[in-house]
Amino acid sequence: MTDFLFRIYDHIANFFRSDFFRKINLRTLIMIAAVIMTGCVLIYRLFVLQIVNGENYLDNFQLRIRRGVSISSTRGNIYDRNGKLLAYNELAYSVIMNDLGESSSAHDKELNSTIEEVIDLVEKNGDSITSDFNVIYNKNTGHYEYTVSGTTLSRFLADVYGYANISDLKDNEAKASADDLVWYLSKRFRIGQRKDPEDESSAFVPEKGYDPERLLQLVTVRYLINLNSYQKYIPTTIAEDVSEKTMAAILENKNHLEGVDISDDTVRRYNDSEYFSQILGYTGKISSEELTRLQKEDDSYTNSDVVGKSGIESALETELQGTKGSETVYVDNLGNELETSNYVAPVAGNDVYLTIDHDLQIAAQDILERKLADIVYNRIIDARTFEMGENTKSSEIMLPIYDVYFQMFNNNIIDIAHLQEKDAKTTEKQVWSAFEAYRKAALSGLKDEMLTTKQPYNVLSAEYKDYESYIVQMLKNNDVLVRDRIDTEDETYISWTTDEVISMSEFLNYAISMDWVDAGKIGMDEKYASSSEVFIALSDYILKELEENEDFTKHLFHYMIQSDTISGAQVCEILMEQGAVSVSDEEAGRLVSGEESAMTFMMNRIKRMDLTPDQLNLYPCSGSIVITDVNSGDVLAMVSYPSYDNNKMANGVDADYYSSLQKDLSKPLINKATYEETAPGSTFKPVTATAALMEGVIDLSSIVKCEGVFTKIGKPEPKCWVYPNIHGNLNVSGAITHSCNIFFYEMGYRLGLDDEDTYNSDRGITKLRKYADMYGLTEKSGIEIEERAPQVSNQDSVRSAIGQGNASYTTVGLARYVTTLANSGTCYNLTLLDKIQSSDKENVRSNSATVRNVVNMDPVFWDAIHSGMRGVVQNMSFFSDFPYEVAGKTGTAQEAEDKPNHALFVCYAPYNNPKIAVATRIANGYTSSYAAQITEAVLEYYFGVSTLDDILNDSMDAGDRISD
Repeated sequence: MTDFLFRIYDHIANFFRSDFFRKINLRTLIMIAAVIMTGCVLIYRLFVLQIVNGENYLDNFQLRIRRGVSISSTRGNIYDRNGKLLAYNELAYSVIMNDLGESSSAHDKELNSTIEEVIDLVEKNGDSITSDFNVIYNKNTGHYEYTVSGTTLSRFLADVYGYANISDLKDNEAKASADDLVWYLSKRFRIGQRKDPEDESSAFVPEKGYDPERLLQLVTVRYLINLNSYQKYIPTTIAEDVSEKTMAAILENKNHLEGVDISDDTVRRYNDSEYFSQILGYTGKISSEELTRLQKEDDSYTNSDVVGKSGIESALETELQGTKGSETVYVDNLGNELETSNYVAPVAGNDVYLTIDHDLQIAAQDILERKLADIVYNRIIDARTFEMGENTKSSEIMLPIYDVYFQMFNNNIIDIAHLQEKDAKTTEKQVWSAFEAYRKAALSGLKDEMLTTKQPYNVLSAEYKDYESYIVQMLKNNDVLVRDRIDTEDETYISWTTDEVISMSEFLNYAISMDWVDAGKIGMDEKYASSSEVFIALSDYILKELEENEDFTKHLFHYMIQSDTISGAQVCEILMEQGAVSVSDEEAGRLVSGEESAMTFMMNRIKRMDLTPDQLNLYPCSGSIVITDVNSGDVLAMVSYPSYDNNKMANGVDADYYSSLQKDLSKPLINKATYEETAPGSTFKPVTATAALMEGVIDLSSIVKCEGVFTKIGKPEPKCWVYPNIHGNLNVSGAITHSCNIFFYEMGYRLGLDDEDTYNSDRGITKLRKYADMYGLTEKSGIEIEERAPQVSNQDSVRSAIGQGNASYTTVGLARYVTTLANSGTCYNLTLLDKIQSSDKENVRSNSATVRNVVNMDPVFWDAIHSGMRGVVQNMSFFSDFPYEVAGKTGTAQEAEDKPNHALFVCYAPYNNPKIAVATRIANGYTSSYAAQITEAVLEYYFGVSTLDDILNDSMDAGDRISD
């Protein structure tokens, strides 16, 4: 060791004696010394930092992360033309959550536990967790269901599976059921339990340990949080508009609820929501398609924004949205805010004023609903069924009371799922017990039919025909019977579908042999299974599907009611037990004792509007009214009945409510004024009159004789609505007044004549289209919200001349047309927008309807058309006491022989100095007299002739005979 040290010493000594060292000058030596000293200081400081004070510094270290954050602006309000508030924002509390941890099984378990605790706190205080997830749980079937379909569903699936494009979805992903999707997300987010909860090494089982509804809540929240996984500093709202009790509960438990907090927020509110929802629409979280579209206009939109989803909220999104603010935020590693700077305040959105009159809109909708109830009430008869005879007219169709009973189940007024709940009441339990027995017998009977008796379809009872038709349709809908494989010209197929001479068993066995059945859909490998094995499996599949099928359940209830297995009184009692109707104790006692019949009970509910037309979903159950200012093109009212509560659609869709709307057979989500189209019927005749006069095929003195039948185009020969009676000789005004089909058939015929007097339908169609276009009937009406484009008839100019053919128009389209008639030729692009103001009430934009075109027609021709329309109203007894002169035109449109015709009426008033025009349509409304009476009631309100209460208390009758 001593020798080693001496050797080191010799090396160092030799270095200092070397030439290199002798060549270093003093300056260089000083620099070397300085470097050595600096190094020593750094080493010392590192020693102090890491060894001496390291633990103390670590305890006090605070990570500062800098982030730029956008600040949402306040959405603008929406008002009616008189400044009445329709849509606004309200301060509210929301429960928010950040997922701050790193992905792992342990973290998933902790996160799921935290979410469950939050759900319990929220629900304990009467609030609800978000359900904005396009999936619901159906208690009736025990399965999850999608609340969207088509492209919307495909986009949702692509988002869930993480694809930018729908086309990237794999086949099994594109076809995933709602059950499949919930299982997939449960596995992905580790919502479930170990196979052996005590053994951490045992397999993880998705969904295990959770009831279906709680599972869906967890999946929903985890999915929404996951949408912000790349921006974890952005919190996810998991409960909106919560009470102060919920807020306090969350804050009290905040210390152990990692990432959970309360935020001050705003929610969108709508006044008189069910009157204006079809116009205003609602707001919701932006979709990927909306984000792409809106970013082209404003790149500040992000995937967490709330935007207008429909109606005015969507159409004027960029006006209402406002301008975002911004600030720089410093947060620690747990996401807690440390400091803010560089604050830029957001700018509130503009306020929108509509042309709609709040009071008129409400009155018109109340009148429409009340009068529809009157029609239904007057059509109900004490019968099980109504059979149409050979000569029964559509206006003579009646509604049997047994249909009313059934609709309580069919349109979900009675909650079928609750019949089997533990807290079900006496009659509910009785009916459910009867249902289970009936279902068991029906399924047993179907099993016998498939496997043993195999009776031809045409010898089955009506009930079993219905069941078997439903089964085959169900198999097609489920892609078990593959439509693309079926040869519809095949003799056996025709024997089943048309001739009805073979059994369902024979048809299905044949379908299997022809490879029309996808055996994989029923769990069979067709490569290794015989046809008989596939049929047995198919039979088992059918019976299993039917047992859980909600629609088939309703078929069973229908026949239970028809057979009196369920009585009308039991239906009424369940309505009371479930709180679906409000009834006095006295009347309830009369029903239970038998003093009041079930029919009387139901008629009272309809008369008193305890059960509304849309709930009954009988004929009629819907309608629309559009009212315009004829001198400006402003839309004053646009009623669509039934409607919905857009408060339950905004601020995160209430999934259960949305599902109920989708299942509602009266289709409340469809705007009947802008999307429901029917043939215009005789309301089109003034267009034909315009064409005939301006093309010179008639003049004001021209006479056409109506003899009831038009014989110039061969068979089948079209007839006048008055046939076997006749109208006799009529000029154009008289033809409009009496709505004579023969006169207008003749006009359609003459418009199709060429120079050699040869009839050519296409020639006539071209001319009719030309004049329909002048009235705006070839294009959308111009309103700001979405509407369906019209269909102008392109066949049979003779029948098209009376508004038949294949023409179809919306009510708002007819409103533009009658507006043009009323003002003698100014065709507006109708508008719903009056003006836009900033939040501090400075005018941003004043709006008025633009003129699309002007119909330049001789004033005497206008007078003739107006005179004819005035004559229409003069012939209506229910207008006889109305103090203002009205001109109008009725119309009926047939859709099917076994359904009532659609009823239409267009008019304007006052006749000599028009102010407003009205278009009214009642789908399956029997007769245009009903549409005219409803319109008369609306005019009474508008002109102050009667109060709304008086109008609503005045029952409507069948009115004058109008069958055009």
